[in-house]
Amino acid sequence: MGKPVKKQRPINLNLRTIRFPITAVASILHRISGVVMFIAIGILLWILGVSLASPSGFIQASCMMDHLLMKFLFWAILTACAYHTLAGIRHILMDFGYLEETLKLGNATAIITFSLTVVLSMLAGVFLW
Repeated sequence: MGKPVKKQRPINLNLRTIRFPITAVASILHRISGVVMFIAIGILLWILGVSLASPSGFIQASCMMDHLLMKFLFWAILTACAYHTLAGIRHILMDFGYLEETLKLGNATAIITFSLTVVLSMLAGVFLW
């Protein structure tokens, strides 16, 4: 029998000290924004149902939309939708071969996606407030 192979295992598993590459952060946020949008569908359908139930329901839904918490919720939903759409377009362009799958281009497109999301998020804030 030969010598046992020494396994190289990570020693530091503290997630606060591990730095993810920007492409990994972009991918993780794309998944999180998808979950947020899935949950948002229920909220949006509920508000739509209230507003379509009766004329007084429409007034009730309009009053709900005047609250700061609801405006913030809608801003968060619009921001998640914007990010998910932009990141989805980025992934589609890479999958179809329109963008090279290199680290340099991956980092650049992730930064562009983040930047465009910030701009669209600010526009959504201006629109809502």
